[in-house]
Amino acid sequence: MADITSFLFARHLRVAPTSHVLFYKDGALKRSGKGLAFWFMPLGASISVVPLDDREQAFLFKGRSADFQEVTVNGVVVYRVKSAEELAGRVDFAVDSATGAYTKEPLERLAAVVTQLAQQLAATWLGRRALKDILLEGPDALRAVVHDGLVEDGGLLAMGLEIVATRVASVAPTSEMEKALQMPTRESIQQQADQATFARRALAVEKERAIQENELHNQIELAKREETLIAQRGQNDKKRAIDASESKRIEAEGAAGNVKINAEAQAESIRVLEEVKVTAEKERMDIYRTLPPAALMGLAARELAGKLQSIEHLNLSPDLLGSLLERVLGAQARKLEADAE
Repeated sequence: MADITSFLFARHLRVAPTSHVLFYKDGALKRSGKGLAFWFMPLGASISVVPLDDREQAFLFKGRSADFQEVTVNGVVVYRVKSAEELAGRVDFAVDSATGAYTKEPLERLAAVVTQLAQQLAATWLGRRALKDILLEGPDALRAVVHDGLVEDGGLLAMGLEIVATRVASVAPTSEMEKALQMPTRESIQQQADQATFARRALAVEKERAIQENELHNQIELAKREETLIAQRGQNDKKRAIDASESKRIEAEGAAGNVKINAEAQAESIRVLEEVKVTAEKERMDIYRTLPPAALMGLAARELAGKLQSIEHLNLSPDLLGSLLERVLGAQARKLEADAE
């Protein structure tokens, strides 16, 4: 688009440095260049303005893979005019000599050409591959194919266009197919998560088992120590009982020894006393043996008199009394005979 001002019958044209102007007068090219500004007479004049800046053309279309699956491609092609005169010879870039506006829609035509060619290249690439392969190769592979195809396209070269860059943002299947394709991965991830959960649970169970075994081992060890302690206490009690029994035995033996000694001493004392008594009795009996019967009777009577208080009954049989009198009389007679001699 050009900036045109009118002054009487003459007009002034001025374009930006990013635009190339082709000025024709009576069918002949009079001026050609970018960023020009000049006066001209509108009669018999024809002006074309070709933009030279980079143009971005987005494209979005749905293709079909070799396995008949729908694929959506989204990308951008950046192009620019390399030869303005060649392009102006193939596409009408004429502007109104009064307003400077394009009389046709050349930029839309260029965009359509670039878009259709990019879609054709992308659709051909998609149609030769299965959906899985398309997704595995990804947007980069498609971008390279589209870019190389546009750069090498003879029609664009003939029009004087140059492809600057090509970008493919996404190559995506339908949402249902995407979910279906994601399902194995999701299941695998879920399976791995389940395995990790099971592993954590198994580890927790193993730790719990180890804790229980440790507690059981501690309980067993404690029981053994208690058993040892009880046995030690039993041995201590047994030792104390044995010591007490031994002490009592020694004490009893000592007491028994004392009793024995006392008994032996007492027995010895009694024996000595009895021996003394026996000796005294023997000596007394020896004395009695030498006494006359009358003296013996007197002694017996005295002894009897000393015992009368403790004697309640006394029985003297005639035989005993007669024998006693006979002995007394006989002893008296023998004494008298002895005196007479």
